[in-house]
Amino acid sequence: MNEHTPEPPESDADLVTRVRTGFVTEESVYGIVLVSGMIVVAGSYGASSMQTFLSVVGTVAVFWAAHVYAGTVAGHGVIEGDDTTLAVAFHRSVRRSIGFLLSALLPCFVLLLGALEAIPDSVAMWTALWLGVVILAVLGYSAFAVRGSSWPVRIAGALGTAAFGFAMIALKALIH
Repeated sequence: MNEHTPEPPESDADLVTRVRTGFVTEESVYGIVLVSGMIVVAGSYGASSMQTFLSVVGTVAVFWAAHVYAGTVAGHGVIEGDDTTLAVAFHRSVRRSIGFLLSALLPCFVLLLGALEAIPDSVAMWTALWLGVVILAVLGYSAFAVRGSSWPVRIAGALGTAAFGFAMIALKALIH
């Protein structure tokens, strides 16, 4: 296309595919497990929702930036003769790791509700943890659905992935 021809609009199917491939990644699973772990640790120290929210947001930002940096460095000319530019490696790394940030949004929103005193701290913490279980289950289910697996395999994938969230809840229950 020349510079005067507008690009065709993105179809709904293209958008769904981009979201699915950006969100259904190992980075998303890692991101939600990190958030859940931070909530468990903060709860063990009696932190408020505000303290937990700030800690989680800061930690997720640093881990995400480190992940993007590592992906950029690793993807930039790793093979002799590879002419991948730094900019291309950076964009690939950002696109690949966006699920890390997306997976943290809903639990952080719930923590923010607690921080703003719209809901009690304990409700915010527990809701964010259970939301993590749900997100993990959706990620597991989606990963198998994308591959065309049967519904029993999809359910098993959802339960297997959600088990990481259940483990975090068990840790929180044991600590308290």
